[in-house]
Amino acid sequence: MTDSPHLQSELATLTTEAFRPELAGIDQLPTLDIARLMNGEDTGVPAAVAARLPEIAAAVDAVAARMERGGRLVYAGAGTAGRLGVLDASECPPTFNTAPGQVVGLIAGGPGALVNSVEGAEDSPALARADLDALKLTPDDAVVGVSASGRTPYAIGAVEHARAAGALTVGLSCNANSALAAAAEHGIEVVVGPELLTGSTRLKAGTAQKLVLNMLSTITMIRLGKTYGNLMVDVRASNAKLRARSRRIVAQATGAPDADIERALTEADGEVKTAILIILAGVDGATATRLLEESDGRLRTALGKAGA
Repeated sequence: MTDSPHLQSELATLTTEAFRPELAGIDQLPTLDIARLMNGEDTGVPAAVAARLPEIAAAVDAVAARMERGGRLVYAGAGTAGRLGVLDASECPPTFNTAPGQVVGLIAGGPGALVNSVEGAEDSPALARADLDALKLTPDDAVVGVSASGRTPYAIGAVEHARAAGALTVGLSCNANSALAAAAEHGIEVVVGPELLTGSTRLKAGTAQKLVLNMLSTITMIRLGKTYGNLMVDVRASNAKLRARSRRIVAQATGAPDADIERALTEADGEVKTAILIILAGVDGATATRLLEESDGRLRTALGKAGA
């Protein structure tokens, strides 16, 4: 392959690809010792994330501002990074009752790449452009490119294309001075150091990316009023566990007896925020729904309007 010498030289400069000679005999260690080594490696990840909190917070505020205007949050990555983005996106509807397509995860090679490697997909910025064009990207959207190396063409291509379209862009990498961070308006570089297994960035780098994606989506949803305190008041009660959680959330928010909670949830058609407002403001379901609509779904604002 003509690009092999160049690529090998490029990878040799990446912290995430560095070889650790002190671990060369790891395969000869007892299992418990290997487990202790891995556990020790993982303890440094939160500190690496902590060092980037100002950049993460700035990105969250920028994403939330776009989503307030009706924009979407789109993750784009390949391999482990792409899977983590799809995972984070898929958990937003049940957790925060986001609308279909409001948070989107794109992985190089499409849905099939979630379980099987799609050869060459990560090397194609054109594929990223096509995936974003299929979403009909707008300037109100936010695109987060995710790549441990910070050099993945698919992630960089997504960020560059999104930025050209006027969308907000974030580049999440685990190497300093990465091309991905440089391409984005908001660069977040969480440098976790070389991996236990050389180049296996599903380990510390993957953990760091998961932590940052947790922050991006969760804090954005807090900023959008999807919570009341630390309660998930926009939870979608789509199964028995979530229905039970809905009752618990209403109980924790109101302190009301079970019978009142059941009546409120029935009147609110299972909507937790509406049920809480019915109880705390002493209003009927139609009034609670109207107050929430006038408050852009923000429970605290609706309670204020109701004088509760």
